[in-house]
Parts: sequence; structure tokens; C-alpha cells
Amino acid sequence: MDIAQLDQRTLLLFDLDGTLVDSAFDLYRAMNLSLERLNLPLVTEAQVRVWIGKGTAMFCQSTLKHLKGEVDPAALEQLLSTFLEIYNADPCVDTRPFVGVLEFLEWAKRNNKTMICVTNKPEQPARKILEILQLSDYFADVIGGDRFEVRKPDPKPLLYCVETFGATLHQSLMIGDSSNDVEAARRAGMDCIVVSYGYNHGEDIRLCQPQQVVDDLVELLD
Repeated sequence: MDIAQLDQRTLLLFDLDGTLVDSAFDLYRAMNLSLERLNLPLVTEAQVRVWIGKGTAMFCQSTLKHLKGEVDPAALEQLLSTFLEIYNADPCVDTRPFVGVLEFLEWAKRNNKTMICVTNKPEQPARKILEILQLSDYFADVIGGDRFEVRKPDPKPLLYCVETFGATLHQSLMIGDSSNDVEAARRAGMDCIVVSYGYNHGEDIRLCQPQQVVDDLVELLD
């Protein structure tokens, strides 16, 4: 079944990490530099790939929980501010778009689709990554996890896009890689397609019963 129905969509919402770009290595690098600075043990890239996707505070919390078994609020605050300082200064050293992403964005641009990046990552590094990778021009807006008081899986960021850009729910489509994207779209009443190559907190994305899974965004253009 073709959930995409791209000819009927005017508004395409994209998650960033794990959907448009593979940013895990830079997050891993910044986390270990932060841990080093705070004299804490280091973590592996494989662990980081499981912990990312729920926003920076949750990433830092998962890291501390793994290292210490519990999360002290003062330690969390310290790791979070250290990590943000290090990561925001240089969020795009090894981060790259996934295969098929550029081709899909190019198609959507030619077909006059309004595209918005809706991520749980703070807005500043999200915009910086898109800028460095020369993807900024495709997006009408970039909504970071710090734009509103809630973030995905809350539907508010998605519903804000629908309202602001004058689309209906049926004209809108969410494209993501994690249970947060599926849940946010479900709660918004919007169709959602997920990519199989993303992060999804170490779980098989099919377990949250998404409407459609693709291995590459170009599949949607067939």
C-alpha cells in the first residue's frame, strides 16, 4: 500500500538524525570529549547509537545512567552544559546525508513541496548541520527540540507546521526513523513513513507498527 501518496502531499516533515543525516559519530565524539573533560569513563559508538534520538538531555541522562547506575541532577546539569558547548561548536565533522536523501529532497523541491525539518535536537546545531551540508535551502523552517516546551512524541511540533503552512493533515506526511516520529504522527493524525536505517534507540522500528518502512527515500519516488 502506498502510504506516501506524494502527489497529494504539499507538506513534508522530516526528522534529522537517523533520517536525513547520519550524525552518530559526531555525537559520540562530542560525548567522549565531554566525559574526558569531566574525568568520567568513555562510551562506545554502538552505545551512543542506542541512546540518541530523544533529545540532548535524555542522551546525557542515558550516558550517566550507564556509567553510574543513577542520575544525580547536578552531574546531569554539568554533563549537559559541557556536551552542548562542545557539540554546538562543531556538530558536523563526520555527519553526512544518508544515501537517497539528496535525490529525494531535490525531487520534492522540483515538485514545489514545502519541507520542514522537525527534530528533537536543539535548533542551533540542527541548523548548523543543514547549513554545512548545504541542505538548508530545501527547508522552509527547522524546528528544534527547544522551540516549544514539548518535543516529539508530543504532536505539537507537527501540528504547528500543519497550521503555520496552511496544509491539511491529509496533505502532510511525516518521514522519520524512530518510535518518537511514529508516535508523534499517530497522535497528530498524520501519515508517517519510517526509514529502516535509522537509530530508534536500538530497537527494530517495525515493533512500533509504522504504516510503511523504506530502506531508502528514493523508493518513494518509484
